[in-house]
Amino acid sequence: MVWPVRGRAEKDGGRVGMKIGGRIRELRAIHGMSQDDLAARVYVSRQTISSWENGKTYPDVQSLLLLSEIFGASVDSLIKGDVNAMNETIDRDAKTMKRLTYAMFAFLLLMIAALAWAVVQLVAWDWPLPQTAPSFILAFVLWGIAMFAACWIECIKRDHNLVTYLEVLDFLNGVEPNRDTERGRHERSIPSWMRVVRAVGIGVLAAAVGYLCGHYGAQLLQGLLG
Repeated sequence: MVWPVRGRAEKDGGRVGMKIGGRIRELRAIHGMSQDDLAARVYVSRQTISSWENGKTYPDVQSLLLLSEIFGASVDSLIKGDVNAMNETIDRDAKTMKRLTYAMFAFLLLMIAALAWAVVQLVAWDWPLPQTAPSFILAFVLWGIAMFAACWIECIKRDHNLVTYLEVLDFLNGVEPNRDTERGRHERSIPSWMRVVRAVGIGVLAAAVGYLCGHYGAQLLQGLLG
């Protein structure tokens, strides 16, 4: 089976209408499996199985092959009539992830600038803390927006079983990601909550960079002004 050709799909009530979710739910019930049981055998999270069954996302090629083997059904019977809907899901989520990525980095840069400006006000200009508070609050709000975008990106990655940079890049470019790599297997052994913590950690690091830029920038400004 090849990576589906991108196209448009009809929607029902704003949701991409895919039948594969119902077939997975039906076959899972026939085999007496819970979502956790199936998730363990397909090497994804329970939330991913739930997303498939609710028509929010669709299984990747490797997952489809595993589902076919587990249920004793052909891949064609699983995806019959759903190729366009699958492509619509790819297009929608890939575009959303791109926008979120741009937004995340933009707000992180704005946060660094706002934090640096606040430190300059506090150190170089010797403003009292109450006067610099709006700048610090602005930096915190910008950081919060960036972290919201990062968490949303992690949700999309989880739904599409993406864990490495190359997998994400392939997904954004409309290419079937290669998930059978040593790096991918290692990343999949890490719990989802740890990946979210790591993303937040990057945001904290960016905040530290903003503070240091402001601190040393303020010292430099003080030196230049005598």
